[in-house]
Amino acid sequence: MPVDRRASGVGARGIAAIAKGWVRDYGGQVSASILAFVEDIYEDLELWYPKIRLEEAGYRTVLAGPEVKGYRGKHGYPARADIRIDEARSDGYAGLLIPGGFMPDKLRRDANVLRLTREFHAAGKMVAFICHGGWIPISARILRDRRATGSLGIKDDLENAGAIWVDEPVVVDGSLISSRTPVDLAPFAAAMVRFLGPASA
Repeated sequence: MPVDRRASGVGARGIAAIAKGWVRDYGGQVSASILAFVEDIYEDLELWYPKIRLEEAGYRTVLAGPEVKGYRGKHGYPARADIRIDEARSDGYAGLLIPGGFMPDKLRRDANVLRLTREFHAAGKMVAFICHGGWIPISARILRDRRATGSLGIKDDLENAGAIWVDEPVVVDGSLISSRTPVDLAPFAAAMVRFLGPASA
């Protein structure tokens, strides 16, 4: 299997892209990519820790933002969008990653963000969100009667959207994977890799 050595939305610090692996997607097609939302004031660790962990496991992470440009996290770490959100399609991706920070409160107002979130969910593909990232699936209205967690600050929002709040480091309900804060990043990333399965070389 050839290796894709192209850069994958790496910021100014120049972290190299990790070799591309392959995983069989739900429609019998081969997909090795995860889509992740990015915008200014994203939570740095909640994007980069899962991104690197997924790439270590063989999955390319494609960053989708309002524009193809650089964005800065809450703590100043850069990330560059690979594609525009309005150009993104759920086909060809194995799942969706939604980091927290103030970013989700901006993106939840974008109809294309909500469309993509619903598409992934309807296809039974992974929708993984952490901390304030839950605001996006709340606005996409996919959480009714589903177990989920997030930042304590959005507990009421999750419950008002019909979710069943669970105060645990990681909560998996079908294809929904959620975590509370950056403290929970290790089990959060591990749950994503378990759900996706091993990428074959």
